Amino acid sequence: MGNTSTTFLSMPKKIIFASNNQHKADEIRRILSSDYEIVTLKQAGIDIDIPEPHDTFQKNADEKSSTIYNMLKTDCFAEDSGLEVISLNGLPGVYSARYAGEHGNDQANMEKLLNDLKDSLDRTAQFKTVVSLMLDGEVYNFVGTCSGSIATEPRGNNGFGYDPIFIPTGYNKTFAELNRDEKNAMSHRKKAITHMIDFLNTHQHT
Repeated sequence: MGNTSTTFLSMPKKIIFASNNQHKADEIRRILSSDYEIVTLKQAGIDIDIPEPHDTFQKNADEKSSTIYNMLKTDCFAEDSGLEVISLNGLPGVYSARYAGEHGNDQANMEKLLNDLKDSLDRTAQFKTVVSLMLDGEVYNFVGTCSGSIATEPRGNNGFGYDPIFIPTGYNKTFAELNRDEKNAMSHRKKAITHMIDFLNTHQHT
């Protein structure tokens, strides 16, 4: 029994990421240790777009994780994340990916945000991620944030989304000017995923 247990614990644990967003999947894979293997919906043979109709990151993340759990009856996790700007009352928030109208048009979203802030002296903002983990039929949430401010123009070629205009607190570079390791060390997604993994590691040994 001892040898069997040791062998099991040394093998990567597969967990489904309820998303087909390749940027996010790649980033999470870099964050995770070798103990876990991420399986995207596409890799799991699921070709659906799960709606995000709710007004909070948590509700949208729960919608995605519960949808996939109910389909596959297997442990999975989802996340919803976005940029919250203080002077815009938290916008774009849950509308971050479609702020300019077309889902996933990063350039248009950035241009609209910069235009909305052109007369604002307060450019304080934060990135926020909420992870929803479905484990044995129960839902658990984990939150990560990264504070900063909005630049006056896009800078840098790394990252995705609003990375070229987000300057994390304590830095004079945007997320898109930092390398992957620098960004992952402080990112909102890194913090939320780390909380989830800490929970999973504790849960496995209880």
